[in-house]
Amino acid sequence: MELTARQAQLADVGLRLVAREGMASVTFRAIASESGWSLGAVQKAFPSKEAILRAMFARLRTTSVALPPDEPGRPTLRAWLAELLLRLLPLDEPRRTALLKGSAFAERAAYDAELAAAIAASDAELRRLLGALVRRAQAEGELDEALEPDLVARAFLALATGLATQCLYEPLDEAAARRLAQDAVARLTSPIV
Repeated sequence: MELTARQAQLADVGLRLVAREGMASVTFRAIASESGWSLGAVQKAFPSKEAILRAMFARLRTTSVALPPDEPGRPTLRAWLAELLLRLLPLDEPRRTALLKGSAFAERAAYDAELAAAIAASDAELRRLLGALVRRAQAEGELDEALEPDLVARAFLALATGLATQCLYEPLDEAAARRLAQDAVARLTSPIV
């Protein structure tokens, strides 16, 4: 989604509102008040609330948690996945804010087919990447050939989503989260005996 500079600024204001007060707080009036722009300017930038929500989601996708800095799957897939999981957990205010924003859109997707399709496409892209990394790690001998790459990818996303949500109401410190991430990834990438 191509956004003008003003649309991007207003979408970012909407995302701040979501992180602070939830999705219900996103109104044209609230965005105008928070941004300092007039109500008319906000309405001119976005013809409908759906349009601003789409812009907010587009901005969220471009400003989300970054992948670990190493090449994907390096130095080992297990280490990289544990680091990725840590980056997704709300262990500090920026990561907590990112999770609150993402969770608000995931909840809305249950009632918005277009948003659901966009989130599903994003998840499918990540699952393809993770599946390819598992296959590479199997070919290189790091992971057992008995593992089903697509199942590992889907399970990793479920683990990340569930653990991140739990950390919103039952916070972990960084050290405990790191141990948990390493253990969970080791179990997830080991064959069931």
